[in-house]
Amino acid sequence: MSYRNFALRRVPGATALPSLFVDVLQPTADGALLVARMSTATAHPGRWHLPGGSVEHPDAGQPLDAAALRHNAARELLEELGVDTAPDDLTLWAVTRGDHGNIGIHFAAPPQPATVLHERFAAVVSAATAVGQAPELEQITFVHSPADLKALDGPHADYLEPLVGRYARILL
Repeated sequence: MSYRNFALRRVPGATALPSLFVDVLQPTADGALLVARMSTATAHPGRWHLPGGSVEHPDAGQPLDAAALRHNAARELLEELGVDTAPDDLTLWAVTRGDHGNIGIHFAAPPQPATVLHERFAAVVSAATAVGQAPELEQITFVHSPADLKALDGPHADYLEPLVGRYARILL
C-alpha cells in the first residue's frame, strides 16, 4: 500500500482505500516461521508481519497474474531479508482479506536455516545503514505457533495469527 493510501486512513471522513499486497511464509529448517517487525521509517512502525509489501504495477501491456505476483513476492523477500528465491520456487499458500479490505496473497518459500536468514538480514540492515537509509525491517524472529506471537511486543498484522495458526496445524 502506498503511504498516500495509508495516510488517507488517518484523515477523518476520508475513504479508506484497500491495497493488494504479497508476502512470504519463510520457514526455517526446523519448521519455524520468520516474522519481522517494521522499522519506524515505514507505514506501520513496530508492527509484526510476514516479509512482503505492496504489489507493484506490471509494465504496460503485461498482466497482473500469478507469475507477476510471485515475482513481486520474490522481490520483497530479497529487498527485506536478502534471501534470493526464484519466483517459481514460491507456492501460493493463502489469500486473505484484511480489516481495511486489503487483499493479501501469501506465498510459501522453501525452508532455509535460521542462521542463514539471520546472516542475510544482518547484511541487508548493514547495507542500508551504510548509505544512511533506514531498513524496512528492524527485527526478525521465528515462531512455531500463535502462542509465540503473544510474546512479541507491538501490534500484529491482522492476517498474521490466522496464517501462523494454519501453518502450525499443517505441521502437526
